[in-house]
Amino acid sequence: MTDLLLRLFVRDSEKVTDKSVRTSYGLLASITGILLNLILAAAKYVAGIISGSISVTADAINNLSDAGSSIVALLGVKISAKPADKDHPYGHGRVEYISAFIVSFFVLFMGIELFKNSVSKIIHPEPVEFSFVSLAILIVSIVCKLWLGLFNRKLGKKINSAPMMAVMKDSFSDCLATGVAAISIIISAFSKINIDGYLGVVVSMFIFIAGFGILKDTLGDILGRSPEEEFVKEITEKIMSYSPVCGVHDLIIHDYGPACRFASAHAEVPSDGDIMEIHDVIDTIERDIYNEFSMLISIHMDPIAINDERINELREITSKTVTEINPELTIHDFRVVDGPKHTNLIFDMVIPHGLKQTDREICQKIEEELGKIDERFFCVITVDHAFN
Repeated sequence: MTDLLLRLFVRDSEKVTDKSVRTSYGLLASITGILLNLILAAAKYVAGIISGSISVTADAINNLSDAGSSIVALLGVKISAKPADKDHPYGHGRVEYISAFIVSFFVLFMGIELFKNSVSKIIHPEPVEFSFVSLAILIVSIVCKLWLGLFNRKLGKKINSAPMMAVMKDSFSDCLATGVAAISIIISAFSKINIDGYLGVVVSMFIFIAGFGILKDTLGDILGRSPEEEFVKEITEKIMSYSPVCGVHDLIIHDYGPACRFASAHAEVPSDGDIMEIHDVIDTIERDIYNEFSMLISIHMDPIAINDERINELREITSKTVTEINPELTIHDFRVVDGPKHTNLIFDMVIPHGLKQTDREICQKIEEELGKIDERFFCVITVDHAFN
């Protein structure tokens, strides 16, 4: 069904990095969500009136809220597709994250309101009437919301869309919520026990947890989370595949919204190479990465000595010493400057986040261990922190 809708309504659907294609994906997901949720809201409201169930009526209002969420997502897709301008030179892609953030508050608000209404129902219970029509509506609703969740997950993964993944989580929580409402109606047919209000509280918890999960995920996108390891690996391997590049470090990827990324990196190249030829290779790498990943990247050349046996030996000694202290540490930009009394080992070191030792303690330990190998070694360390 999803593939059929893509073929019918999204031209060139496989070109997911194209902004016009992304917009078409967003429009398809949002309009589908709006229409389906409006239909379900109307059907559940009728079912709630027939059965007198607060959990069913509340679930109808929740679907109405979901339609509003889809409208917010639709606006987010439209605004994020706007081209860059003087005030926003990196485009408007982050609006998608903001729209998903707003959706989370819709969901949280509905969870809180349902909780209040359910508590009121517990204090002042009203009878729930069994109805095959109401039960059938709820079962159909579960199937529809499950499909909507899977639909948004497939589209969201294709174009890396935060709002679609938010709608997916909300749809799956709605399946649980509607299932609880259906249980309330079934129990009313075989028992005089009125647990409608209690089940309404359970539904509100499902909705609230889903809203909090969406809020947490989108807040990470807005604040700036680490890029995917697989994507970092792809970019690194791409740069390393060109001769004469012999190392890559300080790869920084800036996220200005899905399909709107910028990057910078340092490429180590032979210090005795032809600078014009190497510069031409760097230009080629930047152009090829843009064509393949739709990402602008600026690459800085770091000249290093790779044909000096003594420097290579000292680099190997230093690297081995550093990794023995902590395997997560890496070095780059290694140079050697000899003095009358000292051999200066100059290098940058990447320290990952979360280590117990301070930067100073790590540097002191490295200098201490290298001093045991040769008392003339003196370290000049520039500390970098990982961005990936």
